[in-house]
Amino acid sequence: MRVSVILLLCLLPVGALAQAPAQPAAGAAGAPATLPTPAPKPEQSWRDTSNYVFQSVARTTEDLQHVAYALTLREYCSNRKIPDDFVKERLARFSAMTGREESCRTLMDY
Repeated sequence: MRVSVILLLCLLPVGALAQAPAQPAAGAAGAPATLPTPAPKPEQSWRDTSNYVFQSVARTTEDLQHVAYALTLREYCSNRKIPDDFVKERLARFSAMTGREESCRTLMDY
């Protein structure tokens, strides 16, 4: 848990750098011409993030939490003293969190 907090704190300043610079005022002398970006789908135009360089802090936090939980589950999988039913239940919960079918083998992806 301590490692995930440290990683999160290290990534926060990087997110601040990913913000777009301020646009010059319309009609400003010497303002460089920019190419128009393609129009996003109308139903999602207000929430288009296709040009974001870095993922959101919330997504990074979620990924770090999944890594920490996967490491715990890997310990459960490798410890034969822990009952199989308990491990299967925890894997099912983790599958619900990640949105994919998790097993002791798929935990190696984290």
